[in-house]
Amino acid sequence: MSSHRIHNFNAGPAALPLPVLEEIQAGFLDFGGSGMSVTEVSHRSKWFDDVINDTVDRFRRLLQLDDRYHVLFLQGGASMQFCMVPMNVLPDGASADYVDTGTWSTKAIKEARTLGKTVNVAASSEDKNYSYIPRELALDPQAAYLHITSNNTIKGTQWHRYPDTAGVPLVADMSSDIMSRPLDPGPFGLIYAGAQKNIGPAGVCLVIIRDDMLGRVPETLPSMLKYTTFSAKNSMFNTPPCFAIYTVQLVLKWLEDTVGGLEAMATVNRKKAATLYDLMENDGFYRGTAAADSRSLMNVTFRLPDEDLEKRFVAEALENGLGGLKGHRSVGGCRASIYNAVSLAAVEALAQFMKEFARRNG
Repeated sequence: MSSHRIHNFNAGPAALPLPVLEEIQAGFLDFGGSGMSVTEVSHRSKWFDDVINDTVDRFRRLLQLDDRYHVLFLQGGASMQFCMVPMNVLPDGASADYVDTGTWSTKAIKEARTLGKTVNVAASSEDKNYSYIPRELALDPQAAYLHITSNNTIKGTQWHRYPDTAGVPLVADMSSDIMSRPLDPGPFGLIYAGAQKNIGPAGVCLVIIRDDMLGRVPETLPSMLKYTTFSAKNSMFNTPPCFAIYTVQLVLKWLEDTVGGLEAMATVNRKKAATLYDLMENDGFYRGTAAADSRSLMNVTFRLPDEDLEKRFVAEALENGLGGLKGHRSVGGCRASIYNAVSLAAVEALAQFMKEFARRNG
């Protein structure tokens, strides 16, 4: 199986750990001795009860979540959360602060305003094409929450220190860097993350929500748009995305039992990112697009001297077993997404190819 696999730098759906894929493969026809595929077992069975409960427990341990926090599995991706967050936790007559750091936070702001909610853009990096994380925030101490996007996959920027909100709950879209480093959950009232970048396949969205935020949920919302619907039923009000949750379970198992937890994962992630950023700083052929103090450890975005070279770079990289390096269609250029499942060896192989390509084309 592994002999035909390439190094996968796709931004999402993205790489999954090989041991996870092998465990899925081994149990796909007979899951846990059930005589059924994991895609066939009932979500009301003990087999799936064990899956979802273990997945929740692993999130709790890895993120050190206390009993105030509820771990939910929803559908609709992180994009659904752009409207669900203000619908559920931004009361009528109140306002929320948002920091605009690019595409995904821009969309979140738009969705909240579409609902008629009052949004204060506390800071924006639009003035420099979203190439940095703002440091100066105009925060409202009475805001219902402060929303941030912890990592921007398209622009290659990341919050390395979360803002001090003086008690206002933080709400964060962590789709592309969840579980990549240790986290103090205390300031966060709500965290959401589409799974398909760093913790699993497409089809499930993780929501971690605190009791006080659940207390804001209006009874007048439709059932499927209320967080309380899912918190009351352990995410099984209706049929959940069972296979996606099962894969997330296996990814967390790998992260906890094989990698050794979030601190160990963060150490590897820092090494991977430094391998590419140091090369670009010292080479002169590649130009990083994010400000140095805002560079993402998950998505390394860069340009070559011209677009023709970028096309050749992407094509030749794929010929050499390095896939997914084309930048987002909205910005062009190149991007290496080096999420948890991308090994240090894969990044070193990319760095070696980059050096050779620069030597031949510089």
